[in-house]
This record gives sequence, C-alpha cells and structure tokens, in this order.
Amino acid sequence: MKKKFLWITISIVAILIVIAALFIPREIHYRLSSAIDKDGILLVPTGSSYTQLVDSLSDKGFLRNLNMFMRQASARDLENSFKSGRYVLKKGMTYSSLINMLRSGRQTPVNVTFNNIRTLDRLAGNISKRLEPDSIALVNTFTNDSIIASYGYVPETFISMFIPNTYEFYWNTSPTRFLERMKKESDKFWSSRNDAVSKTGLSKEEVMTLASIVYEETKLKSEMARIAGVYMNRLRKNMPLQADPTVKFAVGDFSLKRVLNKHLKVDSPYNTYINQGLPPGPICMPSIDAINAVLNYEHHDYLYFCAKADLSGSHAFAKTLSEHNRNAQAYYNAINRLGIR
Repeated sequence: MKKKFLWITISIVAILIVIAALFIPREIHYRLSSAIDKDGILLVPTGSSYTQLVDSLSDKGFLRNLNMFMRQASARDLENSFKSGRYVLKKGMTYSSLINMLRSGRQTPVNVTFNNIRTLDRLAGNISKRLEPDSIALVNTFTNDSIIASYGYVPETFISMFIPNTYEFYWNTSPTRFLERMKKESDKFWSSRNDAVSKTGLSKEEVMTLASIVYEETKLKSEMARIAGVYMNRLRKNMPLQADPTVKFAVGDFSLKRVLNKHLKVDSPYNTYINQGLPPGPICMPSIDAINAVLNYEHHDYLYFCAKADLSGSHAFAKTLSEHNRNAQAYYNAINRLGIR
C-alpha cells in the first residue's frame, strides 16, 4: 500500500512539473537567457530617444535576439524609464540584467586625468575626450564670469580651482556638475594645507600662481623648493620676479627657446620684467609637487638662477648679480655653440 501511494505521489509531481513547464511564460525564459553577444561600451547620450537606444544596441551587434529584447523591454516599460549614460556590456549578460542596468542608470565611471594644462580651453579639450559634454560647452561654462564669481574667483585665477589628478566621473556629467566636483576636490586639497599657506604670507591663488611659474621653470622635483625660495626672496625685497615663463605666457608662445630683449618689452600684466610682484593669475595648472614646493619653499639667500651650462636641465643659483651674470654667460655660450636662437 505504501509503495502504491509513493508511486502515485511521484506520478502527480511529475505531471505537475510537465504542466508547469508547458505554462511558464516564455518571457521568463527570455529574461534569464543570454542577451549580449559581445563585450563592449554602450553610450546613451543625454536626451536620446528610445528608438536611438534600440538602434545603438542593434547596430553595434550587441543583442543576440532583438525581438526577445523588445518583448522584455516592453514588459518592463523600458521606453519610459531608461537612463542616459555609459554602460559596460559583458557577453552573456541576461535580458533582465541589461534592462535593470538601463532602468537604474548603473553606469561604470570613467577616469579623467589632467595635468600640465596651460589654459582652460585646453582643459576643456582634454575633458571632452573622456566625458559627454563637448569642448565648446565646457569652455562656455569655464569662462562664464557669473559662474566663476559664484566660486569666489576671477577669470585670471579660476584655473587655480583645478587640482591636477585622476578623478572618477560618470560619462554624462554636465559641465556645471564637473565644476561642483572640482570645487569639492579643491576644498579637500587645501584643507590640510591651510596652515602652510598662512606661513607663506600668500593667498591660495597666489600660491598657485607662484607654483605655476616654478613648474614652468623646472620639472625637477629636487629643485622646485629652491626656485620657489628665490622668488619668495625677490618678492620680499620688492624685486621684479623677472621670470622668463611669464614672458612666454605674455607673448603667447611657450615654444620659445630663447627669451630676447624684444620679448621682455611686451606690454602685458603677465610680464614680470616690467611689472612688480606676481602676475594676475597662474600661467598654467601647476603640479602638486610644485604647489607643495611653494608651501615648503627653501629658505636661503639666493636671488638669481639660470640654466646650467652643461645643459643638463638643472640650474645654477647665485646670491649676487655678478655671480649670476657669470652663470648666465656660461649658459649663453653653450647654447650659442649649439646654434639655438
């Protein structure tokens, strides 16, 4: 009797399994099956239509079965709920995972790196290669006087807010959101350096301006603090900085191999040969090493420096003008022998 009951139970369960298999909606199978045929990046620009989204998935060969996707997407109302962004698609991703990703806007961030940038328009060009906004939209935002003022800067010093580094952003970050992030990063950067800034007697913007000059003078980390010390000494003695990089900025040509007398006479507030003190703002985006070098400048009696005659890229420092003139003449003799004009 027990065996008969067991067989009847097993038979009923088997019949129920068959019935369930026949009546389970096909969409559940579709939802759990593989939807994506290859790895890749799907970009869904801001303002895209649902048709554009489907075309992107289809035209780039991501979808294994377009009809299956359309049925599942319709059932989940994807047409009215997808988010723009940059999505990393993996081969074998299910329809359910794909649709959930597009509905939630679960993007993969991109790394945005900037350094050694001289102007805001070049910064905009750099950023536009990694994020959705084009360089024109970024430049228009970066040069908007009211926006600049809202962050406490003037156009000449606004580049001071950008601290060179690598940052994670969502691809469709807007220009204004980008600036908001940069302000937070700037505040974070300076929060641990406020005491050091106070000790220099300079404002943060002036530190950045001097750091930009130091950075253009040398890429040797070992010399940055010493060069910063030279300029701090000149500032204290009310001596003009006479920094060649500021002249190149004033002329608009950083490729100049030699700064000539005609360049020293250019009429510009950035020409530190004819203007006292620091220029109105940074002449580039200085490196963090250069910023720290200004904050921790070397205390010494040097008032002059020039490139060494061995053309090694390092500098000869001097306390007196006569000593400096000898160093400078040795350097000029060296480049003259090479025919550098």
